Amino acid sequence: MTEVPKASPSVWNGPNVLTALRVVMVPVFGWLLLYDNGTDTTHRFAALAVFLLAALTDRFDGELARRYNLVTDFGKIADPLADKALMGMALVGLSILGELPWWVTVVVLVREVGITLLRFLVIRSQVIAASRGGKAKTVLQTVAITLYLLPYGGPVHIAAVVVMAAALVVTVVTGVDYLWKVLRSRRSRAA
Repeated sequence: MTEVPKASPSVWNGPNVLTALRVVMVPVFGWLLLYDNGTDTTHRFAALAVFLLAALTDRFDGELARRYNLVTDFGKIADPLADKALMGMALVGLSILGELPWWVTVVVLVREVGITLLRFLVIRSQVIAASRGGKAKTVLQTVAITLYLLPYGGPVHIAAVVVMAAALVVTVVTGVDYLWKVLRSRRSRAA
């Protein structure tokens, strides 16, 4: 008796809808953040709410896709791009407002774009799962951005700087680690 192959999940599934929603939230978040040069408290809190909601969709879309076998090629590509767009908008927006040094934004974005491009280059031959360090990086970046988005100075700003410094270190270290894993895997396959 021949086995009937399983149908691929539809692209229009819950996890992919959450990813698409996150993409749509990025310009809304950016507009709210930059409104009146970031000085309007109401818009600032609204930007924070949109950022946190978008971050929550990131938390759940991958989990739902794996749990209910709804992983699609679209999701594999769109999810990391949506993540980078959200974080990128937050970092660039905060730098435009003069609240985050541009060099921090550049270092993080170069790492994120570089590793994303590397993932796409090797996606057919290897998949390296997100490490604990990669997950810690995401959490630290999210917490740091959340603290920066709060319209408060003093201890909140100091906490934002400290957490962003930790996020920056973990971002660079995990980027180097990911690159090392890809190179090591390529060498072992070539041997």
